[in-house]
Amino acid sequence: MMKKIVLGAVLIAVTVSCVSKKVYNELENKYSDLKKENRRLLDDGEDCVKAKSELDLANTTLKSELDKTKSERDKLLSDFNSADKNLKTLQASYKALEKNSDEALETNMNKNRELLSQLEAKQKALSSEQDRFNKLKGDLQAKSERLAELEALMAAKEASMQKLKETLSKALNSFEGKGLTVQQKNGKVYVSMENKLLFSSGSWAVGAEGRRAVVEVGKVLGANPDISVLIEGHTDDDAYGGSGPIADNWDLSTKRATAIVTILGENKSINKQNLTAAGRSEYAPLASNSTADGKAKNRRIEIILTPRLDEISKMLNEL
Repeated sequence: MMKKIVLGAVLIAVTVSCVSKKVYNELENKYSDLKKENRRLLDDGEDCVKAKSELDLANTTLKSELDKTKSERDKLLSDFNSADKNLKTLQASYKALEKNSDEALETNMNKNRELLSQLEAKQKALSSEQDRFNKLKGDLQAKSERLAELEALMAAKEASMQKLKETLSKALNSFEGKGLTVQQKNGKVYVSMENKLLFSSGSWAVGAEGRRAVVEVGKVLGANPDISVLIEGHTDDDAYGGSGPIADNWDLSTKRATAIVTILGENKSINKQNLTAAGRSEYAPLASNSTADGKAKNRRIEIILTPRLDEISKMLNEL
């Protein structure tokens, strides 16, 4: 547009009047300068248009980013509000849980203290029971040892009585078949002598053969001073029909037992404190009194040999 204006002005000036060459040249120069200025302005306009296009594009991009940023901001704000709400809910729950936890903790602590107290009581009781068990175990072991000693002692006594029985059997071998027997039972040795070997009917005087048998028994007893000796007199159930100082079968059985004790007492090796005489009359029969053979078996002297049981009794009392 500027170019058209300049050209029009020049044409008017040429048309109206003739100008000098100098003026013409100046005008020509100005025209040339104006052309250059016009080109520069055109170039600047194009640059401005280009810059405007770039600015429009940048503005569009910035608006898009601004919208995006606003959307992200709104989302973040929504998330923040939701998170803040959740936080407040969690804080409320935490406070409630903390309160409940404190109460539960206090309850558990009280319960634990009670359990610990019970545990300590049980431990004390257990310790006491353990001490009692250890004591009982020690006592049992001691009693077991004493029992073993007692069994050994009883076995030794049994063996001793077996040996005594064998010794008596050997010593009295010559009286076999004459109404004399030697037996071992219940831990004792029984020497049984029928009256036909020892006494006449109704008498308590010991005959020669019987005396010899009693003396042999005394020799064995003298070699065994720790043996207790019980001499029992026995009769049948026939009533005593003799005369003199004898009252009845009780009296006769006692006198016969005493007569045996007297013979045994003649042996100085025998401790008389170990001798006991007893009359049993007809009240401890070996056989029925309904036959003559039964009556003969019942009329007897029994020498019952018992080992001294003082040590065994003491051990039994200690158990």
